[in-house]
Formats: sequence, C-alpha cells, structure tokens
Amino acid sequence: MNVYSLGGRCYDIRMIIFYDTVADLLSLRFDDRRHEVVNKRVSDDVVLDVGENDKIVGIEILDASTHLDLAKVLPVERPVSA
Repeated sequence: MNVYSLGGRCYDIRMIIFYDTVADLLSLRFDDRRHEVVNKRVSDDVVLDVGENDKIVGIEILDASTHLDLAKVLPVERPVSA
C-alpha cells in the first residue's frame, strides 16, 4: 500500500502494471474494479482511462519501449500476502 498526501488529503494508491509485448503497450491501472471508461488521448502515445466522476483509473503508454527503458521498469515485483 502506498499512501500519498496531496493538498492536505491522503490517498491510498494501489497500482497494477501490465506490459503487452506484442502491442508494446504499458498499462497502469489505479483501480482493479471494472469501470466503463472514456479513453482520452493526451498525446500521440499516452491515453488516459477516465471513469466515473472524471476519475483517472488508468494510463496507457503506446510504443512504450521507445519512451522507457523497460529493463529498468519491468519486472515489477510486489509482496504476496497470505
């Protein structure tokens, strides 16, 4: 669990990171519940997944290997709780 403070409010952020090697797509999900989302392209290679109440529930980075050194980003390991 990561807790961040912004403007005096605390947020518990859980992130799921997925990389599709075929599509070269890095997907960051901030909420693992199912949402109906609107995709908002903010640049040629970045798409925001916007859910209810204009909440950003995910970010997709297209052509991720051209923007990031994936060897430094992946794999992401996290502890498994019993």
